[in-house]
Amino acid sequence: MWLALASSAFALGEAGSLIGLPAPHLLLALLVGAAAALSGATKQQLPKPAAVASQAAVGVLMGSYITPAALQSAGAAALPMTGVTILTIGLCLAAGSLFARWGRTGLADGALSLVPGGSAAVVAAADDLGADSRLVAFSQYFRVALVAFTAPLVAFAMHPTTGGSVGTESAPLWNDPHRIVHLSQNPHQLPGLLMLGAVCILGVRAGRRLSMPAPALLGPMVITALFVFTGTAQGFAPDGVLRSLLFVLVGLEVGLRFTWSSVRTVGRLFPHVLLWTVAVCLACGFLAWTFSAALGLPLLDTYLATTPGGINAVLATAASLDANLPAISTAQSIRLFIVMLLTPPLISWLAHRTRPTPTSATAPVKHLPMVTEAAVS
Repeated sequence: MWLALASSAFALGEAGSLIGLPAPHLLLALLVGAAAALSGATKQQLPKPAAVASQAAVGVLMGSYITPAALQSAGAAALPMTGVTILTIGLCLAAGSLFARWGRTGLADGALSLVPGGSAAVVAAADDLGADSRLVAFSQYFRVALVAFTAPLVAFAMHPTTGGSVGTESAPLWNDPHRIVHLSQNPHQLPGLLMLGAVCILGVRAGRRLSMPAPALLGPMVITALFVFTGTAQGFAPDGVLRSLLFVLVGLEVGLRFTWSSVRTVGRLFPHVLLWTVAVCLACGFLAWTFSAALGLPLLDTYLATTPGGINAVLATAASLDANLPAISTAQSIRLFIVMLLTPPLISWLAHRTRPTPTSATAPVKHLPMVTEAAVS
């Protein structure tokens, strides 16, 4: 059963990449899992070992984004854009708090629904932080799709004379045979895969021993970032088919948690999701304009650096236009890293200080506990 679900989700993801769907393997796997759960085809959750392994591997992928070369090539624009990044996170968390209050849901639900960057990682860590992963998944992927769709249009409107079309990193695997046979970023596959497995195991154990929130994700992410940044080891992050399969597993795990009662819960909150998602996007756009005017940075650069999510689509847009790709990549990657490191403890601290009590009609649907882990394009 699991092989059939994963295979169908992977095939749909490949088809979705043909039309430029953002994060096709993750989004369509979520739909496949939800369809299987809602139709009664299965009432089981994804096996725990597969969930933990996928979370750890995605953590490695997230930790591999920040490199010394990216920081050095970003130049002087990196520091102010990092400041913009921190303000963007604060703005989104504030909006998430209002979302939780107005939508009468949990603080963790509201904050994780709107926090920018690393959607797959945020969704997979939702259960460990006491949030409803189904609501978080819906909100995160709705924002990612919105950003992925509008960012190229807005950027092109800013520079309509710039030639070229916006590319995508989510092209079908069969377009590049190299991506089919390569499972890690290392030219030599066996050492890369062995290193990936070792970092995953070491990271999960370290995360649990240090009592990290979402230890299966954050442990491997921190260790990978240390290895990559110091130059100790690199080239072991998942790539090609393996990377796509990881997002399939993350999507399936979340999708399998949907029930008819949870769908009704998400439906009730959709007006709030729509309102606050649009509000966050507009506020980030205003923040980009403010920093551009104050610091003399190109508006295109600050806009692409502050878009709340959709990192792959944003970088593809920046690459096709006359934008400062190193600075934008660094700002987006730093935000992803900060979000995954600081959001879990911040939410835990806030939850202990403020404990909303939803009514029985609006309380998030309970689900089975999980230990698991979504740069989507």
